[in-house]
Amino acid sequence: MLGDDAELTAAVRAAQDGDETAFRTVYRAVQPRLLGYVRTLVGDPDAEDVASEAWLQIARDLDRFSGDADRFRGWAARIARNRALDHIRMRGRRPAIGGDETELTGRAAESDTAGEAIEALATDSALSLIARLPQDQAEAVVLRVVVGLDAKSAAETLGKRAGAVRTAAHRGLKRLAELLGEDPESAGALDALPPQREPRGRAVSSATVTDMRARTQKDM
Repeated sequence: MLGDDAELTAAVRAAQDGDETAFRTVYRAVQPRLLGYVRTLVGDPDAEDVASEAWLQIARDLDRFSGDADRFRGWAARIARNRALDHIRMRGRRPAIGGDETELTGRAAESDTAGEAIEALATDSALSLIARLPQDQAEAVVLRVVVGLDAKSAAETLGKRAGAVRTAAHRGLKRLAELLGEDPESAGALDALPPQREPRGRAVSSATVTDMRARTQKDM
């Protein structure tokens, strides 16, 4: 995964100029968390197919994109969400994430397969815990904590106001803290998530959940 946003921004721009190696770099940097987000919407085993459809559109429309790394993550998440909702409508199913609040390719180059597998397992465990939240809260938490979007970008992805996303994320993080208190062993799933810079700047642990709740409440 790329070391910082400047590198991802540079890779996106190079990919827009037709650099296939840069596109593979972008894919490797964004795909793990994008796939995790899609999985919260459609579940397995459909997530891989939906994510692939999203990347086909990303590749096709890349020359229309304008912005930095954060905007690219939001843009990619919005495309993935649209593909996921299309899939749900076609299948006549509800989104995979639970709760009672309704709303809602290029191929990667060879890489550290073992490391990616460990990361995927850790992320899957964390997403399983997040999936116990109501849908609006789960999406807000995944977009802000896992994908790493700010409230504005997450709101654009979800078609909501930034304040509504902050509120949903705050409530979701509060519920996650309660779930971690009920089941301390689950804390390991969140501790194992790959670290993000601010707001992707630390591993997502029970302490981070508490800290993010406080900062989200301050933003409201």
